[in-house]
Amino acid sequence: MAAAATAAVAAVNKPHISSPVDKPFCSPSQKMLSLATKTLPKPYNHHRTLTTCASKNPLTDVVYSDQPDPDGRSFGSYFDDDDKPREECGVVGIYGDSEASRLCYLALHALQHRGQEGAGIVCVNDNVLKSITGVGLVSDVFSESKLDQLPGDLAIGHVRYSTAGASMLKNVQPFVASYRFGSVGVAHNGNLVNYKQLRGELEENGSIFNTSSDTEVVLHLIAISKARPFLLRIVEACEKIEGAYSMVFATEDKLVAVRDPYGFRPLVMGRRSNGAVVFASETCALDLIEATYEREVLPGEVVVVDKEGVQSICLMPHPEPKSCIFEHIYFALPNSVVFGRSVYESRRAFGEILATEAPVECDVVIAVPDSGVVAALGYAAKAGVPFQQGLIRSHYVGRTFIEPSQKIRDFGVKLKLSPVRAVLEGKRVVVVDDSIVRGTTSSKIVRLLKEAGAKEVHMRIASPPIIASCYYGVDTPSSDELISNRMNVEEIREYIGSDSLAFLPIESLNRLLGEDSKSFCYACFSGDYPVEPTGKVKRIGDFMDDGLSGDMDSIDGGWLPASSRVRKTIVNEVRTI
Repeated sequence: MAAAATAAVAAVNKPHISSPVDKPFCSPSQKMLSLATKTLPKPYNHHRTLTTCASKNPLTDVVYSDQPDPDGRSFGSYFDDDDKPREECGVVGIYGDSEASRLCYLALHALQHRGQEGAGIVCVNDNVLKSITGVGLVSDVFSESKLDQLPGDLAIGHVRYSTAGASMLKNVQPFVASYRFGSVGVAHNGNLVNYKQLRGELEENGSIFNTSSDTEVVLHLIAISKARPFLLRIVEACEKIEGAYSMVFATEDKLVAVRDPYGFRPLVMGRRSNGAVVFASETCALDLIEATYEREVLPGEVVVVDKEGVQSICLMPHPEPKSCIFEHIYFALPNSVVFGRSVYESRRAFGEILATEAPVECDVVIAVPDSGVVAALGYAAKAGVPFQQGLIRSHYVGRTFIEPSQKIRDFGVKLKLSPVRAVLEGKRVVVVDDSIVRGTTSSKIVRLLKEAGAKEVHMRIASPPIIASCYYGVDTPSSDELISNRMNVEEIREYIGSDSLAFLPIESLNRLLGEDSKSFCYACFSGDYPVEPTGKVKRIGDFMDDGLSGDMDSIDGGWLPASSRVRKTIVNEVRTI
């Protein structure tokens, strides 16, 4: 067993993709570092309104609304049965291509999994910034005619997820602002933990806010800065903000990419064959628009692209990186390379570890699609058991539906997931999922499988137990709603109704990551935050959003003083019942 365990936790294949540009080394002792510059070629609405619910009460699976939406349609119900943490944003920036807005549109398609409820593009043409934003999927917001309205060789784009209400549209990015020295657009992935404090200070000094987004604070800080040139205004603003931010800025003549000193959220740089420079949240966006991956934007780095080429400076002295481990567990697409590692290889290794450290007699291995598939493949290969498609996911279910008057149990889950009786009937089934958040969906899936004839259902979770909320740009419930913060493994197993349950041990995860393990953030597994949230923390029923959508009264009402938070600790160990 020891030899098998050692093999299972062998280091993930970590590709080092060659780059035509040497990586800058951004160390605490360095304040500025210039890259060898390369001259770039100089190339020449309708908004859908979405009815959503701000509450995330774990006791309510379906929220009924008798009010028609502004388009006159009447919805039977609203549901959110994924019960997963949500990555809230994806960003793109392109410089030096005459079809920048169209390439941006395609790149946002590739990043659609990072946010499905709002999208926008800002393009620069003749020193004028023009913006089109809307609610819905990228394909809902943009059409051929709208892209024709966005000419120019510089563009930035954004997709977002939120649980926002009526004020959602005005919080859709990128934001554009004019100030005394020109205009600037910004798209932001992350969350500023000192947002409320900064906003209060700015409002005291006369700043007027148009949105409830933390990103708008950055624009105000840039506008009031006395530093010159513009680049130093960004640096000065970023020295005041705390938390997670991977941002792209567009000015009349520059594209700027910035990543926070901890490197919480990913941001990569690539180049097209015509020399155009591309920044994106994931490499999958580069692949679609035929841009070659060059490197990550480093933690604490500012990269500036203009007609002079590419330059880099170190934003500020920074500590050890703390990249979000959930990018590899759930958020990123399997075909992406994130933080220098193949997401596919990571997830496959997670499944291999589970098969080695939490084995069980079974006849078939299935996945909760889509995020559990690669880990399930790893589990099946290591266990020597066939992998089959026991659950079929519908990709055509929206966030609203009309339910028949006679209630159907677990209706939301049944709309999205259909069991395959031929695979399950009379079988001992291992089900691999990426995580358990509240446990509500897991219990419904177990019930669904047993109703389809499964003899036994064994849950294997390809992440450690989640016991704490994330404050760095991920939509998670309050700690009180997280089932692993309230129950031990046996209690969770009993709650969801499975025959056994095992999580990925945190120690095994660290061994897998090897020397890089200290460079990842595990706050959701431990409650130890690299940057402590100041003043306010989440409570039960919060609506959570990178932009904190809604009016300020509702925001204040949804938060509690940090001093009242009682942090629970649990031992992250695998138990097979």
